Amino acid sequence: MSRSDEIKFRAITSVQRWIANPINRRLPFQTLLETTGRTSGLPRRTPVGGRRVGQEFWLVSEYGEKSQYIRNIKADPEVRVRVNGRWHHGTAHLMPEDDARARLKSLPRMNSTAVRAVGTNLLTVRVDLTD
Repeated sequence: MSRSDEIKFRAITSVQRWIANPINRRLPFQTLLETTGRTSGLPRRTPVGGRRVGQEFWLVSEYGEKSQYIRNIKADPEVRVRVNGRWHHGTAHLMPEDDARARLKSLPRMNSTAVRAVGTNLLTVRVDLTD
């Protein structure tokens, strides 16, 4: 990551962590991804933009393996996703071979635009839903 990308990463993640995410987690219509903290073992809920397609949920991480929720998925891929107010269990799979920019075109426009604007290392994630 270049120095400018690192500065951008720190600025954006600080705003997300301390301002945007605490507000968005409380919104009943916000899609959430719940992972298990790799160190604490506690549930960690992250607002995400993605789309359910059949028994799969697709999303794109703007910072790839630097994202905390991606690091949690690598430690424990069992997750929950809240879509339209309902929780679903599933197993997350990191898809580095997928074209994340192309995938964003099939996901909700507002979030995809933000991910493209701030992202520096896009990574597609597929969650195979079990319920």
